[in-house]
Amino acid sequence: MLKVNNIEVIYNEVILALKGVSLQVEDGQIVALLGSNGAGKSTTLKAISGLLRTELGAVTGGSIELNGARIEHRDPVSIVRMGTVQVMEGRRVLEHLTVEENLMVGAQQANGSLAADLDKVLTYFPRLRQLYKRESGYLSGGEQQMLVIGRGLMAHPKLMLLDEPSLGLSPLLVAEIFQIIARINREEKMAILLVEQNATLALGIAHFGYVMENGRVVLDGAADKLRENEDIKEFYLGLTQVGARKSYRAIKHYKRRKRWLG
Repeated sequence: MLKVNNIEVIYNEVILALKGVSLQVEDGQIVALLGSNGAGKSTTLKAISGLLRTELGAVTGGSIELNGARIEHRDPVSIVRMGTVQVMEGRRVLEHLTVEENLMVGAQQANGSLAADLDKVLTYFPRLRQLYKRESGYLSGGEQQMLVIGRGLMAHPKLMLLDEPSLGLSPLLVAEIFQIIARINREEKMAILLVEQNATLALGIAHFGYVMENGRVVLDGAADKLRENEDIKEFYLGLTQVGARKSYRAIKHYKRRKRWLG
């Protein structure tokens, strides 16, 4: 499906944001990409989706392959046509359009039955059916997050890039949205690359995970193994080996064990 091979990304021809990132997403997998703010997670997604150029960024080394075809220098529209959709951070709805009109925008690159596609999205997100004619700018944060994921589904993606779907939402809404993401993956056989700071949630539905720091992948493995990794517990769950919560300052200055960077 997706192979990212040792890519480097530079912004403004000066700032080196990614320093040899490699990762894979297999057909039907959910892969979690974890890390703190500024680690390079969103930059990685934009390199895959072709959106880097909108921020004066460029892939300057390595390669990105989608089903065997190189895509690192393709434009975003052609990448969407190849079956990859990015749902960006920040719930970017088209605020003056209704829920229905937002979903129709997502269908512009699709070739299926519009009525059937709309019904499928509204089955996954029944709350949107009740809000179908409402302007999306008046939706709650959770409803807007459902809408942007639904809009992405309208394009019939084989690979969905999800950027921080839990950001700014209540725990109950986050749990609901992650259950729906897992259901979409299971029922649609859709591959998902999930960027998320909440390691517990992400690794709870993922098959495989990568951890990024300072523009590099520093750890990877099966999701169930990463959930039990002491470094993951300490840095991303804030827990010591005995279960006590550490202060942020103590975590920040903690000396990583050799296996973290090995």
